[in-house]
Amino acid sequence: MLSAQRSAVAAALAALTLLTATACSSDDGGDGPFDGGSPRSSAAGPSASASGKGAEPPPEKGSAKVVRTLATGLKSPWGLAALPGGDLLVSSRDEGTLTRVDGSTGEKTEVGTVPGAAPDGEGGLMGLALSPAYAADHMVYAYVTTESDNRVVRMLYDEKKPSGQQLGAPDTVLKGIPKGVIHNGGRIAFGPDKLLYVGTGETGETGLAQDKKSLGGKILRLTPDGEPAPGNPFDGSPVFSYGHRNVQGLAWDEEKRLWASEFGQDTWDELNEIKAGDNYGWPEVEGKGDEGGFHDPVAQWKTSEASPSGIAYAKGSVWMAGLRGERLWRVPVRGVDGEPRTEAFLKEEHGRLRTVLAAGGGKLWLVTSETDSRGTPGKGDDKILEVEVE
Repeated sequence: MLSAQRSAVAAALAALTLLTATACSSDDGGDGPFDGGSPRSSAAGPSASASGKGAEPPPEKGSAKVVRTLATGLKSPWGLAALPGGDLLVSSRDEGTLTRVDGSTGEKTEVGTVPGAAPDGEGGLMGLALSPAYAADHMVYAYVTTESDNRVVRMLYDEKKPSGQQLGAPDTVLKGIPKGVIHNGGRIAFGPDKLLYVGTGETGETGLAQDKKSLGGKILRLTPDGEPAPGNPFDGSPVFSYGHRNVQGLAWDEEKRLWASEFGQDTWDELNEIKAGDNYGWPEVEGKGDEGGFHDPVAQWKTSEASPSGIAYAKGSVWMAGLRGERLWRVPVRGVDGEPRTEAFLKEEHGRLRTVLAAGGGKLWLVTSETDSRGTPGKGDDKILEVEVE
């Protein structure tokens, strides 16, 4: 019944989209009445560099099952970070708060509020990442929408202080990322190189994606202090890749290849393998194209079946959370030559899926997104689920 209700609401929102805005699978890949789409999906788009070497490929057929619900009652959860010891930090996009979730019991404790967060549309307090030197500096990084821009900040997390007062004042790492009601990007992650990667959106102003002087519609690569990282493809610039519409998923495999999910407009959502300096085509092309000079996606889906936000890597595959698609996609990338065979799991079982985080071995943490104004909240929403995958 709940799945049917969600489907009806999604159809109504899609209709409203055609009346109120250009069709677009928004930052939440259906994070609201801004998403368009077409029925039924197919995976496509081989990448010549998608095949891994020196490791056994994952099984042809995968699996994913929820083994427990860790936490319930979360409000507009977005970012997720794993603390040493197994507890989790989760951000609330609309409330601007960080909450600690006990990794064993699911008990929730409010850590504090991020000053300056100004939620609006698809913006607010979004991605989280721990400093590579967290054991020594206890710094938490966050992607946040303010009154003037999107920016990355870092804060001291002092667990010895009373709950609700454990966050230090935010120190701005990078500012000036364009903001909008839609397409704010928001995912941040430290890579194997201990540099900070930032996925941004073009705010609906499509030309920003091709403008290498703009921080919108890009993947950025920074030092932990916010400077352009050494070795970036454009001198003195934080831009690592460009031509993106709205990036909300970043993950690396064991070969240190960077993968990113991207919202399409009304035709194709994408999973891309990211190469320094490459142009991923938006707005000139959506999905695979015949135009030269653009990097084709490794896999693509109709927006009705994906609208991807977070991704994680486990068991030789990229696992991608779908918002509008309400499913978890598996994309084998290790040892795969040519077009990967994608599989969908948990279809319409838990509603909109926002964030997925590798938990070691064959386990993932999966965050639902029904309380972000675009879902149909059910009992206990929103939730953190523990998922076992193969």
